[in-house]
Amino acid sequence: MATDQVLTGSAPAGESGAAAEPRRPRPARLPSLTGLRFPAALAVFAHHAFLPIPPLRLLADDRTEYRLADWFGQSGGLGVAFFFVLSGFVLTWSARDSDTTTAFWRRRFVKIYPIYVVAWALAMLLFAGSYTSTRVAVANLFMVQVWVPSYFTNFSVDSPSWSLAVEAVFYLCFPLLLHVFRRIDPRRLKYWIAGAIAAVVATPALAYALFPKTPPVPSGQVLSVSQYWFAYVLPPVRMADFALGILVALAVRHGRWRNIGMVRSSLLLAGGYWLTFHVPYLYGQRATMILPIVLLIAATATADIEGRFTLFRNRAMVRLGEISFAFYLLHYTALSTLRKTLGTQHMYSNTAGFAMLFGTAAVTVLLSWVLYSTVEAPLMRRFSRSRRSKAG
Repeated sequence: MATDQVLTGSAPAGESGAAAEPRRPRPARLPSLTGLRFPAALAVFAHHAFLPIPPLRLLADDRTEYRLADWFGQSGGLGVAFFFVLSGFVLTWSARDSDTTTAFWRRRFVKIYPIYVVAWALAMLLFAGSYTSTRVAVANLFMVQVWVPSYFTNFSVDSPSWSLAVEAVFYLCFPLLLHVFRRIDPRRLKYWIAGAIAAVVATPALAYALFPKTPPVPSGQVLSVSQYWFAYVLPPVRMADFALGILVALAVRHGRWRNIGMVRSSLLLAGGYWLTFHVPYLYGQRATMILPIVLLIAATATADIEGRFTLFRNRAMVRLGEISFAFYLLHYTALSTLRKTLGTQHMYSNTAGFAMLFGTAAVTVLLSWVLYSTVEAPLMRRFSRSRRSKAG
């Protein structure tokens, strides 16, 4: 597909099934989904805050530390899977027939990359520069650290940034994926959605079966570096999450989605998270939670479409959702810098440790707001559209 073609395109001739399907009214924005981003970012924060490793650990009490590490051991996987599915859903929802591929890529670049570079520079300056090789630092800067099965490359510099490198691949592929998926008869979307979910669930089985069991991951889980890389990091594999978001958005638009509501979806998500404690590690990373994540995103979007109350549509939650991207990229640097400043030889009581973690989260929120207000929002206003399109 040429880069100047229309991004979404009109329905092809002869697509009578799709044309005949009634579509739900499509509001321009889904504020509750924006608000829901911040709890997902907090889940990733909690995962890193309680990792029992010297560069991050604060609590002296082993029992509390390892219990919390166990409780939040899969909250990072939950947050990442949520963001991947949500990304596909929201981009599909906001796509317009008049948009072009180059215009879409321009907006994504302006929104994502400047903050990514700022977060990379801060991490290198504050803690990662002293032990990161030039090769790994440059790989992170250009978002290619996810293409090799190397744990200390995948999660280097600003550790959470690996998921943005994966998202960059999603953005490159989105125009083509949307063009293809829009040609699917809406009555058959349920089969495609089921297939995408099956692909997610099958990924751990393939990783365990096809890849060697050594060397083990440094985190102590019973799996190898290559198994973890394939099932959790590799962009083409994680594309199933993103594609699932696209397909579900199309199903909601066409009225082909059976909504079970936010409460039931949340309860199912809690149940899916509980299952992570009872399955092999890679299944817990996303397989047990992927269906509840999809259900919750669709239910939240439907609530906005129908104008029903949600806890995430108020001004405070929407603003927190808007800064959640910056929060996601800055929180690991904040935690690591705190630990480095205090010195790794000192541990703290539960009260002092929790107070410092709460304070770190609050400071990160403030810094994220500053970064959003001074970098992301101004650059989006100034550069998200070309001069030609502004003149038009």
